[in-house]
Amino acid sequence: MHSLANEVEAGEQGKGLKRHLRAIHLSSIGVGAIIGAGIFVITGQAAAFYAGPAVLISFIIAAFICVFAGLCYAELASIIPISGGAYSYAYVALGEFAAWLIGWAAIIQYLASSCTVAVGWSGYLISVLNTFGIQISSAFTHAPIVYNLETGWHLSGSIFNVPAVLLVFFLCAMIAIGIRAAATFNNVMVAVKLITILLFVVFGIFYINTDNWTPFIPENTGVFGEFGWSGILRGAGLVFFAYNGFDTVCTLAQETINPQKNIPRGMLGALGISTIAYIAMVLVLTGVVSYTLLGVADPVSVVLDAMGPRFAWFSLLVKFAILAALSTVVLVQLLGQTRMFFAMSKDGLLPARFGKIHPTLRTPVFATVVIAIAAVVIAGLFPIDVLGQLVSLSILVIFSIVCFGVLILRYTQPDIHRPFKVPLVPFIPIAGIVCCVGQMFFLPMTTWVQLAVWMLIGLVVYFKFGFKQSKLRARQ
Repeated sequence: MHSLANEVEAGEQGKGLKRHLRAIHLSSIGVGAIIGAGIFVITGQAAAFYAGPAVLISFIIAAFICVFAGLCYAELASIIPISGGAYSYAYVALGEFAAWLIGWAAIIQYLASSCTVAVGWSGYLISVLNTFGIQISSAFTHAPIVYNLETGWHLSGSIFNVPAVLLVFFLCAMIAIGIRAAATFNNVMVAVKLITILLFVVFGIFYINTDNWTPFIPENTGVFGEFGWSGILRGAGLVFFAYNGFDTVCTLAQETINPQKNIPRGMLGALGISTIAYIAMVLVLTGVVSYTLLGVADPVSVVLDAMGPRFAWFSLLVKFAILAALSTVVLVQLLGQTRMFFAMSKDGLLPARFGKIHPTLRTPVFATVVIAIAAVVIAGLFPIDVLGQLVSLSILVIFSIVCFGVLILRYTQPDIHRPFKVPLVPFIPIAGIVCCVGQMFFLPMTTWVQLAVWMLIGLVVYFKFGFKQSKLRARQ
C-alpha cells in the first residue's frame, strides 16, 4: 500500500482539470444535488406512513447525523483532495476492500436514487397531464410490485411505470451521446428550485390550518415504525434520501480552488441551506392538508390543488419547475453511476469494458447501456418507498465507513497536515457511526435483505474478479 502522501500526489497528477470552483460555487452545486426528490416526493411518504406532522423532527434528526458525517467528509477532503469522494477516501484510508464495499454500495445508491426520482417525476408528469384533461391508465403509470409492512410483497395490478422508464431511457441516451455539465446551468437550476420553494412557502402560509398539525405525533398503530417515536425515527431513516447528494461536493476537489478550505465550507453550507428549505416545506405540506393525503408520488401537487383554482396558474408553473428539477437530479445520479463504474474499472476492480471510452462519442457507452438496462427494470417495477429506503440504508453504510476512516487516520497517521479537523475527536466520528448504525435499525427488514443480497453479489464479484485483477495488488 502506498503512503497517504503518495496516494494524494498520484491522484493529483495527470488529470489536467482546471481549478475554478470556490465555496459559493460548491454550496450551489451541493444544493442542486440535494434538493430534488427528497423534498418533492419522499417527504409525503414519510409523513403519510411513518411520522405524520412530526416528519419535521425526522428531518432535524437526519440533518444532525448528516452534520456528523459531513464534518468527517470535510476532514478527509482536506487531506485527500482528489476526485472520487468516499470511494477514494476509503481507498487511501482503509484499503482496497473497504473502498470496494463503499463503491459497490454507492452503485446501488446511485441506481436506486435515480430510479426513485424517476418514479417521482412520473407522478408529477401525470398530474400535469391531468391538468390538461389527459388521462393515462394507472396500469402504465404505477409500479406492479409493492411492499406493505403487514402483508409483505404483492402485485398491485399495474403493468409498468412507463413515464419513469421513458425518462431513464432518454437521459441514458443523452449520456451516451455526450453531455457537458456547466456551472452556469446548475446555478440557474438551483435558483429555479429555491425560488419555487420560496413562492410555495409564501403562498402556502396563508392556507395553513393548524388543526392539521394535531396530533403532531400521531399515536403508534401497534406496528413498530408506524407513527409514534418509532415512526419518527423510521421517517428519519427514509428522509435521509432527502440529503442524498451533499457528498457530491467532495468529488470536485480537483476542480476547486484551495479545496482544503472550500470543500468543507461548500459542503456544510449546502447542508444548512437545504435543511432550512426542507423545514419550511414540511411545515406547509403538513399544514395545508392532512398528512394522510400525502402518501402519493406528487405530494406538492396535492397541496397546490387544495389551495384552490385561484392558484391554478401557480400550480402548473410549480409542477413544470419540479419536472425540470427532478430531470436534472436523475441525470446527475446516472452520470455519477457511470463515473463510479469508470473509477472502479480503472482500479482493476471491474472489467475494463466499464472504463472504455467510445472513440467517436468519447463517453463510456458500455457502462451507460448496462446502467440503462438496470435502471429501466427497477424504475418500471418498484415503488418510491421501497427504492427510497434502499437509498437511505446504502447512504448510512457509506457515512459509517467515512466516519470510521477519520478515526483510523487519526491513529495511524496522526502527523499528517489537516487543514480542516473534525472537532471533539473521537466523539464526533463515533457519534456519527453510532447514529448511522442506529438509524439503520429503524429501516424495515426487507430493505436490509435487499442491501445484503446486493453486497453478497458484490463480494462474489470482488473475489472472483476484482481481487485477482486489482492494479494495486499488481504493483505490490
